[in-house]
Amino acid sequence: QVQLVESGGGLVQAGGSLRLSCAVSGVSFSLCATGWFRQAPGKERETVASISRFGGNSYYADSVKGRFTISRDNAKNTVYLQMNSLKPEDTAVYYCATTDYVAAGYTGPSPSVYKYWGQGTQVTVSS
Repeated sequence: QVQLVESGGGLVQAGGSLRLSCAVSGVSFSLCATGWFRQAPGKERETVASISRFGGNSYYADSVKGRFTISRDNAKNTVYLQMNSLKPEDTAVYYCATTDYVAAGYTGPSPSVYKYWGQGTQVTVSS
């Protein structure tokens, strides 16, 4: 059974930082492209960032470029999202997702390609 468990969300003031973690089990993590997505109330789920199997390629939404950094540790089966200079518009539930048997350089920027999803963690940025 594939499980993804996110942690690290919370309440932070604008300009602050948070680091999200997602521990993945039940799948060969090094075969997986992995990403972070978010969904704010009344809005569609959107891609925040995604990363290829060995971390060589990454994708960022324009809204987070220069502020967020995605990384992964295949030895720990974990993907991270470092979020700096947070803004109130970053407030959302953040989800981790992964999908296996992809090419080594594939970043999977679209939510529709991901098979396995976590339950999400709330990030709230106050002004």
